[in-house]
Order: sequence, then structure tokens, then C-alpha cells
Amino acid sequence: MQANQNFMLFSGTSHESLGQEVASLLGIPLGKVLIETFPDKEIGVQILENVRGRDVFVLQSIARRPNFYLMELLILIDALKRASARSIIAVIPYFGYARQDRKDKPRVPITAKLVANLLEKAGATRVLTMDLHTEQIQGFFDIPVDNLYARPLLANAVKEFGITEGVVVTPDIGSIRLAREFAHVLGWDFAIVDKRRVSAEKVEANALIGDVKNKTVLFVDDMCSTGGTLQKAAKVCQHAGAKRMYAAITHGLFLEKALEESAMEKIFVSNTTAMPENVLHHPKLQVVSIASLFSKAIHSIVTATSISSLFD
Repeated sequence: MQANQNFMLFSGTSHESLGQEVASLLGIPLGKVLIETFPDKEIGVQILENVRGRDVFVLQSIARRPNFYLMELLILIDALKRASARSIIAVIPYFGYARQDRKDKPRVPITAKLVANLLEKAGATRVLTMDLHTEQIQGFFDIPVDNLYARPLLANAVKEFGITEGVVVTPDIGSIRLAREFAHVLGWDFAIVDKRRVSAEKVEANALIGDVKNKTVLFVDDMCSTGGTLQKAAKVCQHAGAKRMYAAITHGLFLEKALEESAMEKIFVSNTTAMPENVLHHPKLQVVSIASLFSKAIHSIVTATSISSLFD
């Protein structure tokens, strides 16, 4: 892409390799910034570039160390604002704290709204993210929000792997729209596993709506943390006679033994979060880079062209 000297891209420390990849595709160097941690664990930031009057993008995934990386992002945005950047676009491949997006029981917070407020207050003028946990989170902001979708890249990876037919299965009713769209792209049928979350760590899968007998199953979900939801859904589909099982996940945290205990033959996952080496090179995992999509979206913002056309 043609470099435009009026915009710059900075990266926090949560996913520097993705920042480098996006910058390379844009044909620009990553902006220089000094990020350090004081002995008492406070975060110190200094922007080492002149950003006055520039459109600035700052990339940070709020994952794995969400409290630390969220605070780091807020401090980066504040530093850029005080350095007189013309606009500050928070590029958040994985939007943390999105699970709590409504009051579903008494005396609980709405953390997705809280994070939206914090980003705006810090000085973000726009947010660019991917596969929000729920679409309505966009309404928590009073600034523009562009929500990208990993689906085309993940579906293409499934096709290239050689899986030509099967059933797309959503492991819970919250991902019905995602499953329907995957099924449309792949030309497959789709099915639903009814899941109930008992606690932050425990889920129960109750029933299967659809036919998976003697068929290849592709589970699709926006994220996988401990793998509990996928495991429960896999057992339901195995009991219903599923032949082979795969998964396509946008945000792969893969905590604890999520991969070791997985019944999936292969898991296709985007690189919205940085993964430890033992996870990144796990034989069950195929990582699909979303850097090209983010670079195109950033180019669209800079050139004031349509981002939605990326999915036409």
C-alpha cells in the first residue's frame, strides 16, 4: 500500500508481532514509543515521534493480561492526545471485558460499557475491532466503531484445508448468526447446541437442534478460553453420531488444557491475540492471520472509503 505521511501506527505490548505485520502491509514503519514499567508496576509511556496534526492508530489486544493491557492502551491514548494528534483510532483486535454486556442478574456490572466509556474519556476518536462478543456493544460508544469479521478468512482456510462438506454447528444460541453466515459462505447446513452457562468456569450443553449423524462438523464461535463450551458441544455431537469435528474460532485464548483436551481434529483460529509458543505451534492449531484485513480497514479509514466493501 502507498504510505501516507499524515497517519501513523503505534503498537502496545500486547501483540507487537501483529502490529509489525499490519505496518508492513501498510508500507509504513511502526511509530516509536517507550513503554516501561516502574518498580511499583505502574506503566510509563513516552511517544518518541512527532504526532501533532496526524491521524494516529494504536493497536492493542485486551487479552491474556486484560487489566494491564487495557490500562496501557488508555495511557497510550492519553499520551497521544496530549501530543496533539488530530485523531486517535484504537485498533483493538480482541475487545476485552465484552462478555458482560448486559445486566443478566442482580448487582452485576456492564463491563463492555465501562471499557467504552474509558476509551472515549482517554481520547479515542474511533474504534476498530473484530468480532465483538455481541453487536450491540457498538451502541455503547458515542464515537464511530468499525467491527471487522474474521469469517471470510477462516472460511477460506477451511476450504483450503480440504474440508468440502459438512455441518456448521454453533456451540451456543448466542452464535446462531455467526453459524448461519459461515454456513452461507461454505454452502453447508447448520445446527445449534443449546448451552447454559452455570458460572464463569462451568457450562452445560443440553440439546442439539439439527442433524449431524455421519457428518463432518465445524464448530464456530467468536472465542475459546478454557475450551469448556466446545468440549460440551462436542460430546453432544458425538452422541448424535458426528463423524469428524473441527472448529473455527476468531479469538483463541486457549487457557489451561483447552487444546490438549479438545476433541477437535483441527482448530482454525485468527491471530487477534498473541499466543505462547507452546500454543502457537500446537499440532491441532492452524493460525490464520487477520493482518491483511486490519491493514485494508486502516487504509479505508485514512482514504475515507467504505470499510463495509471489504466484505462484499
